[in-house]
Amino acid sequence: MKHCLYSFRRCPYAMRARLAIAYSGQSVQLREIILKEKPAEMLALSSKGTVPVLALQSDEVLDESLDIMGWALSLNDPDQWLSGNIHAMLALIDENDFEFKGWLDRYKYADRFPEYEESYYREQCEDFLIQLEQRLANSDYLFSEKLSLADIAIFPFIRQFAAVDQTWFQQAPYPHLQKWLDSLINASLFKSIMQKYPTWLTSQTEHTFP
Repeated sequence: MKHCLYSFRRCPYAMRARLAIAYSGQSVQLREIILKEKPAEMLALSSKGTVPVLALQSDEVLDESLDIMGWALSLNDPDQWLSGNIHAMLALIDENDFEFKGWLDRYKYADRFPEYEESYYREQCEDFLIQLEQRLANSDYLFSEKLSLADIAIFPFIRQFAAVDQTWFQQAPYPHLQKWLDSLINASLFKSIMQKYPTWLTSQTEHTFP
């Protein structure tokens, strides 16, 4: 039996896991799920009930996206995404995951958080955007002139932010961030991991990924 990945196409955490798996050339059986109807098989592996979940052939279960990325890159990292200041990269990823993501959720679903206007939540998100813009003013990617773990781990969340109000984002004073995001969205790697699959719950059909 191959490694088995439970995923949801539009989830940014699942996106970055799939990106690392595809980039490193690993092959898994993909089970595309619906978050409102989580399969019992996935919940038996991880009670967290969130994607991604990777069940390895060794029976080890990885249910954190960064752990899945680390597993894939430990097997093959041809362009050295892990080179450079890994501690600084992880610190920036933590800021994305534990600060920016909270404000992003409020911005995206502002009607669920009526304490403030949507614009307020967007302004809180901008603290992180400004930091990224400053980095990208000095290099093509967040830590150097080449892709790193940080770029791949963070960009699905910036993509999600930009999609909330595309007109606002395109007119916002973040030219370097806009260019960076466009380059990653249009890259063949990202396009390859965004293929649509029938949900596993309804079809019970697994798909070899990538």
